[in-house]
Amino acid sequence: MSIAWGSLLVVFIVSFGSAVAVVVLVAFALVALSGRATATAPDSRPALMTAGTGTAVAGICLVAAAAIVLYGLYIIVA
Repeated sequence: MSIAWGSLLVVFIVSFGSAVAVVVLVAFALVALSGRATATAPDSRPALMTAGTGTAVAGICLVAAAAIVLYGLYIIVA
């Protein structure tokens, strides 16, 4: 029995990249939601995005992160 180190390296790189992508997308979603909160605060500095834009960006980021997770689960089950 031998270990296919090349295949193991490919699996590690893909799983690491997927994990980083999910974390970055969730972080962007949280930043977009916090931008939405500061846009509605009465005594805050001007926001970079409106409340609607922040919600849309957060929704898109969370849907993309969920799609990555669900695709990974599909690959495992199939």
